Amino acid sequence: MRMALPATVLGMMLALSPLSSWAAGNTIKLAADHISNLGVTLGKAIAVTHVPMLYAPAKVVVPPAKEFIVSASQAGLVVNLNAAIGDKVKQGQVLATLNSSDLLSTQQLYLQANSDLELQQFAYKRDKKLVDEGVIAERRWLETRSVYNAAASAASEHRQLLAIAGMSDSEINQLIQSRHLSGLLSIRSPINGVVMERLAVAGAKVDSLAPLYRIANLDELWLEINIPQERLGQIKLGDKVLLEQPAADAQQLEQRQTPVTMPISAEISLLGQNVNPENQTILARAVIHGEQSDVRPGQRINIQIIQPNSGVAFTVPNTAIAQQAGKSYIFVRNNEGFIAQEVTVIGKQGEDATISSALSGNENIAITGAVALKANWLGLGSE
Repeated sequence: MRMALPATVLGMMLALSPLSSWAAGNTIKLAADHISNLGVTLGKAIAVTHVPMLYAPAKVVVPPAKEFIVSASQAGLVVNLNAAIGDKVKQGQVLATLNSSDLLSTQQLYLQANSDLELQQFAYKRDKKLVDEGVIAERRWLETRSVYNAAASAASEHRQLLAIAGMSDSEINQLIQSRHLSGLLSIRSPINGVVMERLAVAGAKVDSLAPLYRIANLDELWLEINIPQERLGQIKLGDKVLLEQPAADAQQLEQRQTPVTMPISAEISLLGQNVNPENQTILARAVIHGEQSDVRPGQRINIQIIQPNSGVAFTVPNTAIAQQAGKSYIFVRNNEGFIAQEVTVIGKQGEDATISSALSGNENIAITGAVALKANWLGLGSE
């Protein structure tokens, strides 16, 4: 009569057991009630198309091209701030209003340059007509044209200065028509994005180019991943990256469902060329495509790098695998009991392992109780 032994005793006996004590063949003949007494739980191997390669920490960052500092184009007094941290803003939206005496001077210079241009334009048209009729000399026409071009350049320069200061084309045109100077300057958002930081307060006096806001477009985010240098050879450009979902999915794991990950698509786009001397890691970058609500800039998160698998692979619990003589085995249920089937472990993911084996995925395998089955396989645990 066979009796189940505690796992610690079985482990010691298995470690001392010589290879010659193996039962003939890989078949373990067990009755159904005996299987139940051994505490064996049945489940299925889950087919997978990707192999886990590496767990690593990562930091979520905004690409440099997607981040902007909104600054005051003129020195002045901050009248009001219209956006707070976390607000979504659109391109051209007014973020702040400044009262600037420098803006008054710039407007005055533009109006003067525009008046000079109108005067020179009249002279230009007049002398163009006269030179075509042969009334005036060519030299006079050339002088008039030169003065007109200089006036046009000066007016264009001052108009661009107003645009740089933050005035829109409609506001500049309104200034020409009304000739009414205003020191109120609207600071607008250069992009569609989210306010990441507010760098000024209402009522403060700011200098020209003083930062007011930091805005980022979050349609694309990067993951900066620290990879141990000895593992770099296993990682390739284009490898997929999964972000772990922190929370209680124990019930799903118990039910042997696929490990839960956030619905985020990311892939390795860069492998660094230098090693961090402090921790001997290499920076890798993964690009997250599409706007995300589950991750945020500055967040630190655990990730897993996976690679596509061209062969047949399955995921099983670590408890389903038994080691013997340097090889790995799982136990497949049949009519007589179980068959010990050799497998190759090609990756691990938390409580699960990815194996390569000649399975169809429909077989029932022992997902717990592998130690007891191994003992029976080797002829241990009997009187």
